[in-house]
Amino acid sequence: MLVEDIKTLIEQNSQNLNSEFKRLFHGRGGLYENWKFLTIDSIDDILSVAFYFEPPKKLEEELLLMLKNFIQNSRHNTIILQRRYIGKTVSEVILGTLKNEVYALENSLKFKLNLLSNQNNGYFPDMKKGRKFIKNISKEKQVLNLFSYTCGFSLAALAGGAKSVVNMDMSKNALNTGRVNHQRNNFDTKNVNFYPHNILKSFGRLKREAPFDIIIIDPPTFQKGSFEATKDYNKIIKKLEGLASKDCTVLACLNSPDLDESFIINIFKEFAPSFTFEKRLDNLEEFQNIDESRSLKNLIFKNLK
Repeated sequence: MLVEDIKTLIEQNSQNLNSEFKRLFHGRGGLYENWKFLTIDSIDDILSVAFYFEPPKKLEEELLLMLKNFIQNSRHNTIILQRRYIGKTVSEVILGTLKNEVYALENSLKFKLNLLSNQNNGYFPDMKKGRKFIKNISKEKQVLNLFSYTCGFSLAALAGGAKSVVNMDMSKNALNTGRVNHQRNNFDTKNVNFYPHNILKSFGRLKREAPFDIIIIDPPTFQKGSFEATKDYNKIIKKLEGLASKDCTVLACLNSPDLDESFIINIFKEFAPSFTFEKRLDNLEEFQNIDESRSLKNLIFKNLK
């Protein structure tokens, strides 16, 4: 695949674009040989480009020139480049300017972004179907959102009419962004809590607020000093029956390329046998992976005790 082929793809994927977030090119899925380092997203009038490892200099120059030419005839006027392989550096504004506050729009919900971060920007677009699922089942439900990050699932639950939401994450900064997200979406937070705690050490507090009708588990695969899926996922599942209502729905998520869905299903069978596996949610077509067993896994379980 050549740079011209990528231009053709993003032009095709840009048809009928609006202000909603959309991934235009997903090299990370491995479908395009030699382009696994690259993603390109449309965020309203911003083209957000990410390099996950360093491309050859000549290829980088050719790609960025193509994108500058592309936006001459698209809705975009700004290009941002993240160099994810470098670490904690500021992203580059390649062309145009950034507003003081930038939001991703998803199904009328706003998610505050930090596009100058060289790592996660505050929004995981591949989880769109997961959030839609939670919205559709949340009416009058009590929701527990574990590893809540910037509280996207909380927004979806409240949009669906949730009675209450508990958000828990170790990162105070992420939760602060979550509060901003609730404010910008005009949600009343009277029955929404934001707890900056280590989940593995906070089951006592959660049990006092139980039972929950919906529980969302969306952890990082590995976060040094706090969570490692292969060692710690089962610790959460062991506690579920003490937190769940009699017909509780659990959305259990995992985005590890090294663990397939049987990893989670087997943990539930062993440590939460009252929960029955119902289905795996389909992933967005724009995030297609050459091997779906390695892609995002959103698994639905139902408490039938």
